[in-house]
This record gives sequence, C-alpha cells and structure tokens, in this order.
Amino acid sequence: MIFHVSIDADNPRHVAEVIAELWDGQATPFPPVIAGSWVAMAGDERNTVIEVYPRGTELVPADGDADSYGVIGSPDRRSATHVAIATRMGATEVFAIADREGWPAKYRKRGGAFGVIEFWVEGSRMIEVLTPVMQGEYLGAMTVGNWNAMLVSMETEQRVSAMA
Repeated sequence: MIFHVSIDADNPRHVAEVIAELWDGQATPFPPVIAGSWVAMAGDERNTVIEVYPRGTELVPADGDADSYGVIGSPDRRSATHVAIATRMGATEVFAIADREGWPAKYRKRGGAFGVIEFWVEGSRMIEVLTPVMQGEYLGAMTVGNWNAMLVSMETEQRVSAMA
C-alpha cells in the first residue's frame, strides 16, 4: 500500500493545490525536505499525500543520524515516475480542471481493461486520474490472478508469432 509519493514541478504550490482539488483535500507547505515544497493531502482514511518539490529536486542521503534532504539537480521536465489517484469527481469535472489549467488531459483505456484520464501536470508529469467508474474497473482488473493470466496469454501470442 502506498501512503505518499513525490513529484517535482515548476510551481509546487499551485500543483499541490490542483491535486488537492481533485481529492477535495487540502494543500499545505512542506518545508522538511527542501524550501518551496508543498503537499496535497487527500484527507482520506490512509492520509494519502503527494509531496510536490521544486523542479529538479533530487533526494540525497544524509550522513549519520539525519533525514535525507533535497538538492536541486537536473531540471529535466520528463520522467517515468507517475501515480494513479482516485477522485470522487466525474470525468467532465476532471477535464474542466485540466482545461482551466491549460494542461493536456485525455481518456485512455489501459490494456482494454480499465480507463484512466492522463492528466499532464504542467504539461510534463502524468497523473492518472480515476473517476469512481474507472476505480471499479481498475480494482476488478488489477489482481494478481488477472495479471498472471495476461502474462501467460502474451507469452502464448509471442510463441505463435515466432512460429509463423
């Protein structure tokens, strides 16, 4: 189970506020790691949080008995890091927020199994936003048994293709 995840952004405060809006949560400053950081707090039963650091923040280990901390490294705007989050909103509301922010967003069906809204924060970091309907699809599809069956099916397809 994931309790929190971190991303970086050009405007951490604004990004945390928009994510908190998707959750009907709250955004607050988060100074322990690096100045200028903010968090979006879902206010759910798990106290889910997304930490938003200034663009280019890299976490580094501290010496001795101290917490890790952030330093500014590469300001690269692309990353494989993404997160899927739930919202109580419908797709129309999510798309309205993306439109208001000028951030790209589109509906996608992952593997034909469950839908997500690709919500591109500041045009560079993807958050997959799942409406209540999409959450049901996800929970039904992403089981260990279903995943293993899909892998077996893919292996069979690859063997058949190799013989052809």
